[in-house]
Amino acid sequence: MIENSWVSEFPASITVCDKSGIILEMNQRAKETFAEDGGEALIGTNVLDCHPEPARTILQSMLEGGTRNVYTIEKSGVKKLIYQAPWYHDGRYAGFVELSLPIPETMPHFDRDSPRK
Repeated sequence: MIENSWVSEFPASITVCDKSGIILEMNQRAKETFAEDGGEALIGTNVLDCHPEPARTILQSMLEGGTRNVYTIEKSGVKKLIYQAPWYHDGRYAGFVELSLPIPETMPHFDRDSPRK
């Protein structure tokens, strides 16, 4: 259970799984996003069972290697940044966190390395 209220009510989906793929935590937005798939009932199930190929193979590789996966999607007219990254406990790989952040179709980009004029 996510105890920090800011995480629970954060306006993006946050899902946490262990290194074998068992879903440990979901914030409220994730439960709502995945309601048709079971919502809160997904906690305790394996994330691999929720994904068809080729996503399943990508996730399996991430779980085994502790690697990161970042991409964008569009579903029901909403564009999202999907950021899946490993998390650690006491310095040891423990699983991964998926953030699903709604993003506008276009948005400003600032190059902080460019000299200012």
